[in-house]
Amino acid sequence: MPYFLLLISYFQSISALRVLRSANVILSEDTRHSGKLLQHYDIKTPLLSYHKFNESRREQTVLKRLREGDIVALISDAGTPGISDPGMELAKLCVDENIPVIPIPGPSALVAALSASGLATNEFTFVGFLPKHAGSRRERLTVSANEAATQVFFVPPHKLHQFLEETSSLFGDTR
Repeated sequence: MPYFLLLISYFQSISALRVLRSANVILSEDTRHSGKLLQHYDIKTPLLSYHKFNESRREQTVLKRLREGDIVALISDAGTPGISDPGMELAKLCVDENIPVIPIPGPSALVAALSASGLATNEFTFVGFLPKHAGSRRERLTVSANEAATQVFFVPPHKLHQFLEETSSLFGDTR
């Protein structure tokens, strides 16, 4: 029996909806949020919470289900599972055990923003979310400031002002 982990970026696409209906279980970053959307599309597949606070505890349970032949889908609240969202470690474990991992692509905020930025896109570095600790954050920003390629950061809206203050002295006003 085939088994695989599906990483779904945007589950309103027809192919993603089809996959979610056929999965045995859906791993969700926030079951309350995802449950409402799944209910809207009349998807009755069982949900299992999978987020940064429980992912390491859930991994063996999920791997066991995959080994037993289940099809497991992983969705995140926003974005792509495994890219600054839960899922990276699970995908790595699956690859290590030769369990196929199949991405179901969707729109990417990273690529969309980069394509409209007017910045060089032939080479860029995706940094993701910065560390919470000020010293570690400053250290990472210093490394980024010394790179010539375009840098892409994920910044929560409530931290944007702080981010701009911290980066202006390192990056100047032209980057």
